[in-house]
Amino acid sequence: MNQYLNRRDFVKLGGLATAAALLPGLSFGKNDEIIIGHNTHKYRVKTGWGVLDAAKNPVNDCHEMVEDSKGRLIMLTNETKNNVLVYDKSGKLLETWGNSYPGGHGLTIAGQGSDQFLLICDTDRHQVIKTDLKGKEIFKIDYPKETGVYDYPNQFKPTETAVNPANGDIYVVDGYGLNYVMQYDAKGKFIRHWGGKDMFKCNHGVIIDSRNKKTPTLLVTSRVENCWKRFTLDGKYLSTIALPGTFICRPVIKGETLLGAAYRSTSGDIANSGYITILDKNDRVISTPGGSEPIYTDGKLGEQRKQDPFNVFMHPHDVYMDADDNIYVPQWNSKKTYPIKLERI
Repeated sequence: MNQYLNRRDFVKLGGLATAAALLPGLSFGKNDEIIIGHNTHKYRVKTGWGVLDAAKNPVNDCHEMVEDSKGRLIMLTNETKNNVLVYDKSGKLLETWGNSYPGGHGLTIAGQGSDQFLLICDTDRHQVIKTDLKGKEIFKIDYPKETGVYDYPNQFKPTETAVNPANGDIYVVDGYGLNYVMQYDAKGKFIRHWGGKDMFKCNHGVIIDSRNKKTPTLLVTSRVENCWKRFTLDGKYLSTIALPGTFICRPVIKGETLLGAAYRSTSGDIANSGYITILDKNDRVISTPGGSEPIYTDGKLGEQRKQDPFNVFMHPHDVYMDADDNIYVPQWNSKKTYPIKLERI
């Protein structure tokens, strides 16, 4: 578990007045509760949420989380004793499954009601696997030899998928491989590809942005470039959302809100330097829980960095926002810790 300072410990380090002046994204609630975030999006850290018996249900890297139509939170880890952990909103474990995804990395949910399904990206198996919500495998997408740019399976290390709700098309990004975007139909038939290392530097994540219902677009991570890039659904470049200082993971959309996890920043010691970032409908950062206050000058966001004396985060890898705007944060390379819940205040 993460180690937290209480109010008295922090006073010894310099006092609350100093903290308020130097760390505007940090405050205290009742009973020494830790409050993080900025402006309209502040959150109470719910310590201990989702913590399990590590002997029975261990995790390794907690990579990603989604919610099904029943309100269950489904999380993917690359721990093969139980690759998938299913929680309720209180943090109670409901079920586990999966022991064959040693590179379990990306997790996407799509479909409606009883027809919902998951797409698991496994970087070690070099595959995308479609399963039902109980873990039954439906089909696999293997390395995309149809592109003509992949010579063998080990070049394909898929990190994320997105599903177009309009027609079921599946988009796959190869963030740890050759950095292409592949488009398939709903049955896994190859349609097209684009990108590569000249366009992306670790295209780690992808999502269909349907906030403009007339013109949905595709957001793709370029993590080393500290940005998300926007494309048409057939791969034409449109624009870039710059996030200076932020090694951003996949984009996540809830309502009008766009958010993502930064597994590290570019400033100072990169170890344990992560935070999360929250953007409004105009793609402007409005809050950075665990990080520095977002400041725009002449329309450009200043470089952000970790600002988290309580060590709430180590290396956030994903975020999920529920219907009450609470945020759940799975983490990578974080001493096998369970996800963190942030309660909207």
